[in-house]
Amino acid sequence: MQDIEKFVRGFSRFQEQYFSEEHGVYESLRGGQRPSTLLIGCCDSRVDPMLLTGSGPGDMFVIRNIANLVPPCTPDAPPGVSSAIEFAICNLEVVRVIVLGHARCGGIRALLTPQPLAPEQQETGFVERWMRIAEPVRVRVMRDLAHKSSDERHKACEQASILQSLDNLLTYPWVKRRVEEGKLVLHGWYFDIDSGALMGYSARQQQFLPMVCPIDAAKGRVVPVGTP
Repeated sequence: MQDIEKFVRGFSRFQEQYFSEEHGVYESLRGGQRPSTLLIGCCDSRVDPMLLTGSGPGDMFVIRNIANLVPPCTPDAPPGVSSAIEFAICNLEVVRVIVLGHARCGGIRALLTPQPLAPEQQETGFVERWMRIAEPVRVRVMRDLAHKSSDERHKACEQASILQSLDNLLTYPWVKRRVEEGKLVLHGWYFDIDSGALMGYSARQQQFLPMVCPIDAAKGRVVPVGTP
């Protein structure tokens, strides 16, 4: 009950901030939403996209799933994620897509070191089937980085899965067409939970580079990276 009370009090603060006469943010949103950005993130409770980016209502269309994966465009693609991507691109006409991965991702850990399924999971196996989307990444990391530590392979797989999701986005014809026309830009971001840093993928340098360094090292200084 204490958790519930905390959430209710939190809603009261939200109500005061966004529905009061002074702020009235939702007045301008009653006619519909026009976010400029689609963010595809992980459902990990430590990685809230709105909190991390300081966004408010109407700023961002968010899709969250285990390990921030994008399924390729196939007839049997999971319709929940694919339909949300379709709506954001074709109906809301967002101008950018951010795939946001993070350190210490439990989905990626399960992908690299499978554990016996709990009895309840054996009835459905939803998580196991979902993570098969990233199986090519696991195979590549285990082959190319077999000599590295498990922590290094874990981080490499987290970052490589972001890139695979960006590649999978381009299998959707309306995503590929808008990117080629210059109407849509794709970004890969990586949140380092350990240091508090934010990394962005630079296609030019083919690596993740600091966008916001750890606060102790740079006191929040923003470091520009190449455009993905």
